[in-house]
Parts: sequence; C-alpha cells; structure tokens
Amino acid sequence: MKKLNKIHSLEIICYYVGYIVLIITSLMIIPIITSLIYQEYVTIIDFIISGSISVITGVVFLMIGYREKKEAVNFQWKHGLVIAALSWIVLTVLCAIPYRLSGHTNSYLDACFDVMSGFTTTGLSLTQDIDHISNGLNMWRHILTFIGGQGMVVLALTFLTKGIGGGYKMYVGEGKDIELVPNIKDTAKHIWKISLVYFIIGTFVLWIVGMKEGLAPVSALFHGIYIFSSSWSTGGFAPRSQNIMYYHSVIYETVAMVIFILGSFNFGLHYAIWQGKRKEIIKNIEIQSFFITSFIASILVLNWLLRENIYPDAISDFRRIIFNVLSAHTTTGFGSIYARQFALDWGDFGILIMVIVMLIGGSACSTAGGFKGLRVGIVFKGLLMDVKKLLSSDRNMKVYKFHHIKDRIIEDNLIKSSAIIIICYIVTFTIGTFLGVFYGYPLSESAFESASVAGNVGLSIGVTSPSMPTVMKGYYIISMYLGRLEFLSVFALIGYVFGGVKRTCVNILKH
Repeated sequence: MKKLNKIHSLEIICYYVGYIVLIITSLMIIPIITSLIYQEYVTIIDFIISGSISVITGVVFLMIGYREKKEAVNFQWKHGLVIAALSWIVLTVLCAIPYRLSGHTNSYLDACFDVMSGFTTTGLSLTQDIDHISNGLNMWRHILTFIGGQGMVVLALTFLTKGIGGGYKMYVGEGKDIELVPNIKDTAKHIWKISLVYFIIGTFVLWIVGMKEGLAPVSALFHGIYIFSSSWSTGGFAPRSQNIMYYHSVIYETVAMVIFILGSFNFGLHYAIWQGKRKEIIKNIEIQSFFITSFIASILVLNWLLRENIYPDAISDFRRIIFNVLSAHTTTGFGSIYARQFALDWGDFGILIMVIVMLIGGSACSTAGGFKGLRVGIVFKGLLMDVKKLLSSDRNMKVYKFHHIKDRIIEDNLIKSSAIIIICYIVTFTIGTFLGVFYGYPLSESAFESASVAGNVGLSIGVTSPSMPTVMKGYYIISMYLGRLEFLSVFALIGYVFGGVKRTCVNILKH
C-alpha cells in the first residue's frame, strides 16, 4: 500500500508539472511572432527547436501522471510545494535553450543563470553583447521576467484549478499566501487582471515618453513593453547594456520608478484599493515599513554622498541616489550609474545601506524579492509587544494587532515564522558573501553582490560576469531560486527527493 501511495504522489507531481511546463513554454510563440516581424529567421528556428523540446518534455511528464487524471486526488501540502519548486527547475532548463542556441552565452550554465535571473525577477545577466541580440530573444528575456514576477504557477492556476483541491497549496509553494477572493482560481485571475491593466497603462505612457525622447514609434513601443515588464515585475532587465541610462531621460526614469514602486506593493493592497479601500495606503503595515525604511536609507545615503561632493546638483542627487536606493529597496535592479561607480563613488557606507535595503526588499505577495517589509514590521512590532508585556502587570495583558488588508493579531507563531525566513535570507546572503571573498573579491563588493542575488534585486557592483568562477554562478542560481520561492517549497523538494533516495538505499540494503 505504501508503495502505491508513493507512486500516486509521483503521478500527482508529474501531472501538474507537465501542465505548467506546457502552459509556460507555449509563450515561446510570442518571440516567434516578434522574430517574424523583424525577419529574424535563425531566431525563429531556435525557438521552434526549443518549443518542440519543451512540448515533448511536458507531454512526458503528463504521461507519467496520466493515471492521476482519472483518479480522485489526495492532494497534500507536500505535493503543492514540490510541484512549484520542481516546475521552476524544469522550466529554467527548458527556457534556457533559446539563450544557448543564440550563441550569446558562453555555456549552458550561463544560459540557465539568465533564465533563473529572469524568472526570479533578479535581473543580473551573463548574456553577452545584449545590444546586438535578436528582437525575439530580447522579447523572451522580458517575457520571462514578467511571467516570473506574477508567478508561473499563478498563471497555470488560471487553467488548472477547476475541480482541484490543491490549487492553494501550489500557490503558496510559489511564495504567495494572500487570497484576494475565496476561490484560488479567481485570485490568480485577479492578479493577472491587475498586472495586465497596469501593463496597458504603463506601456502606453512609456511609449509616449519614448517617442518624445527620440525613439522611433515601433522601437518606442517595444522599449515600453520591455521596460514596463521589468519595472512592474521589479526585474531589472533592459533591452540595452546601459540599462535605464540608455534613455538619458529623467522623465523616463521617473515613470519607470513609479511603476516599480507600484509593482513592489502587495497584490492584495492593489485589489483593496480597486475595491475602494483607499485608506489601506496609509494603514497598511507594509506601506508604513517601506516608506520609513526608504526615507531613512535615502537620507543617509544623500548625506553621505553630499559630504563627499559626488554629485553636483539636486537633479543628479535624485537620478543617481534616490533612484538607485528605491530600485534596490523595491528589488528592481535598474541602475542609473555604472556598476563600478557603487564601489568607486559610494564608498563602504553607501554600499552598507544598499545591502540592507536590498535584503529587506518590497512587499509580500508582490513581484518584489527580499525578506519583505511585512516580516520586518511583524518582528519589530513583536519586539515592542514583548517589551510592553514585560512592563505590564499580568492583569493588564492585551491583544496586540497590526493592519495588513485587515486587522490581524500578532501571535508568537507568526513572529517566529517571520524571524525564521529573515534568518534564512541572512544565512543565504552570508554564504554568498563568504564565497565572493574566498574567490578574491573585496568584502564590500562580495556583500553587495550577494545581497543583490539573495534579495532578487539585480544591481551589480561588477562581480557578476561571464568570467566569474563556476561555483559562484551555481550558488547565485541557487540563491536566486531560494530567495524567490522563500525557501519552504525548495526545502520540501529536497526532503521529497532525498527521502526517496534514502528509502531506495534502505530497500537495496535489505535485499
């Protein structure tokens, strides 16, 4: 009976992984159409090959789990978590094929690095000569970051959850936990509705600004699509190697900044505001936390760099300091200065502030990374609660609350779980910093890059490059993956795999 249960679990996992793979990789039709418009026939062949391999892989997974379709599903938490974590790995490998076929990456590992960077909305890149990659591949880069921001499983849930009791478990496995409406399928649809409405508005504004700044209409439209996708998803990819500096426009940068700040807010907050609950903007603990930490960080860096006379005027301060601090805090990763300027101009204190805000990140259940302002707020309020309890008599004990879409009670388990996730991020960041120093990079630069990777930010101080050690590339991929899925589903996958290996070894020894 146990053996049958194990087989049934594998079938459940494979069945839904197969569907998620087919749904996400079907989006390769978009870069194929883009390449047709620009007559990039080699790129079309690359995506046809990649799509064919992806379809075969998805069908194989479906065939392994075909029996699950016919039987009642005993969908457990482990299934949802493992499906989410495994889907990301399989899709990373498959979606890297067009990168590798393009000839713009040195190895398949580099291609996987860029795909994971896109999916996790990190924005670091090992793709070479970005200024001359095909329009089809550029479109694919930004599709990955846009889909990754909302969630690949979230997109699949709009098709998969009918008649399935495990939809919410897969949803949580992708690092989200808020339900906009009672039905998880409708929640997924609302997330995509919110994103697509902003997509239309944001792309239109960027298109107009792009034309005003001198781009041709068609080029301005595509750049608007790319920059919106990266801004809203807090992803940091850009169609040119100069990143946001390519546009030489304070208006373009300001529009992008407004979009990535909005993108870093909780989807539940967007939905509440759409429902007319505008006071949420002021009352929400995440918004309060974000604006407090953003203000403090911006003031500290401003004072530091003003003392050093790095930038000559207020506009430069806004474009070079405020923009980068907010880009880091929202985990967007758009850089309005060159990578080495962080090391040469900002100094150790500026780097320290950037490391802190990159680790904190944006809001929970948003497109942003980091350990989230919500958890910072909960832990901080938990500390205040404990202090007040110590100073109060037992008869005056009261219930402490915080506001996040609705009033919630601060419980010890909530504080503990928030603190554990924060610790996991700090451990991941520390290991990455250690690796950087081990391979000869300065401590401050290693810490900056590691915080950027662990927080899914994408700002670089110059460490990330095709020539960096293979071990660091591999660890950075793992760090981005852990940070985006917030550890739990990845740990579940590791436990599931090693549990199966352990049982297999025991059975072999017994025989």
